[in-house]
Amino acid sequence: MGGSTTSAAKSSGTTLLAAANLLMLSTIASRILGYLRDVLIFAKFGQNNLTDAYNAAFSIPDFLYMILVGGALSSAFIPVFSSYLARNQEAEGWRGLSIIFNWIMLLLILGVTFGVIFAPQLVDVLVPGFDPGTKTLTVNLTRIMFVQVIFMCLSGISTGILHSYKNFTAPALGSVLYNLGIILGGLLLAAPIEHYFPGYGIAGFSVGVVLGAMLNFAVQAVALLRLGMRYSFSLDLRHPGVQELLALIVPVFIGLGASQFNLFVNQNLASGLAEGLVSALRAAQRLMQLPITLFGITVGIAFFPTMTQLAAQEKWDNFKATLIMGVRTVVFVTIPASFGLAALSEPVIRFMYEFRSGAFTAEDTKQTAYALVFYTIGIFAYAAIHTLSRAFYALKDTKKPVAVAVLSIVVNVVLSIVLVRYMAQGGLALAYSVAGIFNMVVLIVLLNWQVGDIGSWGLVKSTVQTTLISLLMGGAVWLLTRFWELYLPVSGKLAQLAEIVAAMALGMGLFMFLAVLWKMPEAEQLLGILRRKFNRKKQLPEPVETEEKQD
Repeated sequence: MGGSTTSAAKSSGTTLLAAANLLMLSTIASRILGYLRDVLIFAKFGQNNLTDAYNAAFSIPDFLYMILVGGALSSAFIPVFSSYLARNQEAEGWRGLSIIFNWIMLLLILGVTFGVIFAPQLVDVLVPGFDPGTKTLTVNLTRIMFVQVIFMCLSGISTGILHSYKNFTAPALGSVLYNLGIILGGLLLAAPIEHYFPGYGIAGFSVGVVLGAMLNFAVQAVALLRLGMRYSFSLDLRHPGVQELLALIVPVFIGLGASQFNLFVNQNLASGLAEGLVSALRAAQRLMQLPITLFGITVGIAFFPTMTQLAAQEKWDNFKATLIMGVRTVVFVTIPASFGLAALSEPVIRFMYEFRSGAFTAEDTKQTAYALVFYTIGIFAYAAIHTLSRAFYALKDTKKPVAVAVLSIVVNVVLSIVLVRYMAQGGLALAYSVAGIFNMVVLIVLLNWQVGDIGSWGLVKSTVQTTLISLLMGGAVWLLTRFWELYLPVSGKLAQLAEIVAAMALGMGLFMFLAVLWKMPEAEQLLGILRRKFNRKKQLPEPVETEEKQD
């Protein structure tokens, strides 16, 4: 590649890193608040039918949050709206968005109304194995949380618009406020105040979900107003931007919703297991989602506008270099995170949820850790899917990711039905992981057919190397925890935290040492970034692109 291409790659990489860093920091803050929310719920109510009902009801807004805010709406809006901005047709782009907004609001009113009315039937589908009392509670909590669907959709639209303007700050802050709202709602409304307030119990956290969704949209609405939002009332579906967006949004929704739908399948089958296992599965899912959100979604979101631009300009070498840089980075980081999380499953869950005065027991820890170990197998795949799927969306090809997503659902359903009989919640987690790996592999094959070799051999080589090193690292971490718990106390929270920190330090240090010793390009790139940050330089190292084609 010429000097101009290299310079452009470096400049693009610097921008992408800044965006990814912002998203990563907001994700960390949001996840910390999310886990604080879970700690408060489990400490007060335990892992039983109450939390089973809450988690089942919360799965609907959680699904919508993952899909609408971080997925379908933004992924469909960005290519369409960005094209108008690129052609200096901003006013026309806003007109198209206004039409879509108006239709979405009309459909939302109908959808929420039907959702509230038919909540009992919806709950029967989601958790058919619940007893009548738990089902009734789930219905009531679901009806409360349905209100936030409106604000989630508005947030999804706002996120797409703001990302098109390369504004990542307001959506990032909104995700933090979402979980903060849930916590505040729970703290203020769950517990009774003698002589003044009866308390709503676990329903207080459901009200908090609505509050969090409102705060999420509010902060983005302010940012939109500052951009000079141009709203107009129109329902003209003949607008070309509207037609283009409609062609994209349904397949994108299905494609990005596959992994969340698979979680619904897990929940449906888990409802027929012992009391508390739905909550165990959900707690494990949230821990599994941390590295996926932290690295997979943030990289996918940050890289998507750039991949869209490069595809529109037909700069295919840069497009493939950006894509493979994103995927390899995600895989390099998430595989050791998976092994580490599996090795530390019980210590982490014990530290987060077990309290002497709480209702979460040691047996709850074991049941949750059992599911988590099998969920970790698919973390790298689900993280990579977020970048791979968006590569297709950048190409305005939504059919292939949808087809693959549907196939992955079939794989998950079949495996779940078989494995749940023998492995309970562990079988459901394993089925979910296998379905994700299947999805990732097929997407890579299809991308190679569509745009030419994206550097697949280099990715395979890097994945194998990373897995072998992570296996050694995970074994060392597991041995450390076994010796630690044998000879040192772990009853107090400080002792538990010390065990986790020591294990993480050993794991990260050993992994990076072995990766550098093996001369892995990803390790050298990461160290280069750290050196530049330490030296307060602003440049990224060149992404790995051409040399891997020679492997």
